[in-house]
Amino acid sequence: KKQNHESGVIRSLIGGADGEGCGAAPGTMSSVEKPGTGYPEREQWTRQMDFIMSCVGFAVGLGNVWRFPYLCYKNGGGVFLIPYLIIGIVGGIPIFFLEIALGQFMKAGSINVWNIAPLFKGLGYASMVIVFFCNTYYIMVLAWAFYYFIKSFNSTLPWSTCDNTWNTPSCIEIFHHEDCLNGTIGNTTYGNLTCEELADGRSPIIEFWENKVLNISEGLNYPGSINWELMLCLMAVWVMVYFCVWKGVKSTGKIVYFTATFPYVVLIILLVRGITLPGAYDGIMYYIKPDWSKLGEAQVWIDAGTQIFFSYAIGLGALTALGSYNRFHNDCYKDAFMLALINSGTSFFAGFVVFAILGFMANEQGVDISQVAETGPGLAFIAYPKAVSLMPMPPIWAALFFFMLLLLGLDSQFVGVEGFVTGILDLFPGKYYMRYRREISVAICCLMCFIIDLSMVTQGGMYVFQLFDYYSASGMTLLWQAFWECIVVSWVYGADRFMDDIARMIGYRPFPWMKWCWSFITPCVCMGIFLFHLFNYKPLTYNNTYVYPWWGEVIGWCMALMSMLCIPVSVLYKLCRSTGTFMERWEKLTKPQWGSHHLEYMSPDTDIKSLTSLSTDTEDSKVIIFESVM
Repeated sequence: KKQNHESGVIRSLIGGADGEGCGAAPGTMSSVEKPGTGYPEREQWTRQMDFIMSCVGFAVGLGNVWRFPYLCYKNGGGVFLIPYLIIGIVGGIPIFFLEIALGQFMKAGSINVWNIAPLFKGLGYASMVIVFFCNTYYIMVLAWAFYYFIKSFNSTLPWSTCDNTWNTPSCIEIFHHEDCLNGTIGNTTYGNLTCEELADGRSPIIEFWENKVLNISEGLNYPGSINWELMLCLMAVWVMVYFCVWKGVKSTGKIVYFTATFPYVVLIILLVRGITLPGAYDGIMYYIKPDWSKLGEAQVWIDAGTQIFFSYAIGLGALTALGSYNRFHNDCYKDAFMLALINSGTSFFAGFVVFAILGFMANEQGVDISQVAETGPGLAFIAYPKAVSLMPMPPIWAALFFFMLLLLGLDSQFVGVEGFVTGILDLFPGKYYMRYRREISVAICCLMCFIIDLSMVTQGGMYVFQLFDYYSASGMTLLWQAFWECIVVSWVYGADRFMDDIARMIGYRPFPWMKWCWSFITPCVCMGIFLFHLFNYKPLTYNNTYVYPWWGEVIGWCMALMSMLCIPVSVLYKLCRSTGTFMERWEKLTKPQWGSHHLEYMSPDTDIKSLTSLSTDTEDSKVIIFESVM
């Protein structure tokens, strides 16, 4: 097992580069020469735990904290876990494993990984479009969290009082419903007001969110001015993301140890504090109390499927990029199950934290929990800040919560940027290598996204943010992507063939359930949920009051179609550009293009003449000799 570094010759041993068996007969292969141009080979994780923590950091994000608990309570409490687990087993875990294994086998990012079936390389371009849109708008949540985090360092939280410049005369700090039994309430601050007048009042946290943070305008066609404080927060977050990603997986793998684990510490602290508050028990029971009648509703199953695909970060190409930095013989099969368990477990655990706090808030206000339960930004920036303002020492709990939100979103953000940059750099072969090309590429990516984000820190920015969130990386685009991933791997490349490839990597064949899911079950689940979303499409609104103009919806659908059309358009383009009969074109365009690392690990009984190297006709690498010796 010697490697001649001076001549750039790669040794190849069928038994595996790491001395491990790979499910193939022993033997040796000859060398593949690489020119001494001085560019480095593909990076690898320093240790396997770097990969695990990066996947945890990317997949476990804000949706686990602010979306899953709300869906669970809305769809029957503990009963929601039944459709959630079923769709996770038949849809989430198989595609999660597929993307990681594909990246590890092809040693490429989200675009070049589809050299396994070059005709469908549009899948890679589609995932790049989706992850670019995600990187662009997702960071706004981090900017808001960072803004709230800074504002938490005040002796009196700015969203807890009504004596600020952004407050209106209808702002009301305290309102106990039990005081309205006689129809009126006496208040030394606001005078004697009837309950009807108090019902029209606005909470200081809502006014802080809408009048100070967003300074929201009348609609999408009124962009207004830029919020400079928010823009500075956005800039600071992008700088953090840049320095997390600029040196590649060597630095990302270290930073993610803190950003992926510390939120769990904060969640435990908040849970311990939450369960000691009055009303916490009622909140938790409201969260998990089963309502068996919900199992018969189609919407419950659709919500479960959509949440699985969102929280597992499927279809974005980032999991493929993370897997491509693994050792060839890494057991990605066990990794996929472990990561799925961590992801779903975090979602369920976060529900106890959220609803313990919401139960306390409902108890303090004398209302039902259903009136304070929120999802998405409403939970993070309205319900929870209001709850901490009612606790003793509110600045401490506010700072802890928003710091946790910042870390939860930060690792998801910079791993998404890493996936995008990896896909871009993989498009350029080694002869285009230049010093600092990664740093420059990451800087260009961050700058482009920041410029687009400027539209979201204006007075009409929230309307732009919702457009991106509702269309560009919606459930429909992810489901469409996942459907075609399964079809291409199982029916174009071959499910049995890919199972053999996985066996060569990990040393054993996964349970056949994976193959059945890729071939039949998962595509049907994806297409079923996709069609349900399509047939039940509703125009986008803000706060159920503002309806987007027709041209706003057109922009949204254009963003959705930018990724969805990449697949059929690229297939038609390649078929039209090729020559021969349809079957000849199909056979030529679906023949895999292998990299040099495949020659290293391929079985001796493989039909070597059928192999197509990625770079046999370029100056990057030249196959000199290729033989098998028993």
